[in-house]
Amino acid sequence: MKGTQLGEFEELVLLAIALLYDDAYSVAVVEELGQRLERPVSLGAVHRTMQRLEEKGLVNSRFGEASAERGGRRKRLYTVTMTGEQALQEARRLRNELWAGIPKTAFGGPTL
Repeated sequence: MKGTQLGEFEELVLLAIALLYDDAYSVAVVEELGQRLERPVSLGAVHRTMQRLEEKGLVNSRFGEASAERGGRRKRLYTVTMTGEQALQEARRLRNELWAGIPKTAFGGPTL
């Protein structure tokens, strides 16, 4: 899929958006990735990545409702597009194919 190849961080952010589904906004993605990766994740890096994913047509964004807890500001919520889903499926297929092709001896297993 030309033009939709994902970098590692793009793939992680796109997966987090899919995982969070209807509540995927930048802070939630940062928290989700930080928890799962067990390391800090930069809000700025997530913002830039989400913008890049939207430019590639892999996600769409919309504004949610304004809330008092955010000082009347609205969250920008993201959802994965069909093209984004296809890019994730292709990334998974390629990774699985590569893993399946690794000889057992490649990781120090017994040799014949």
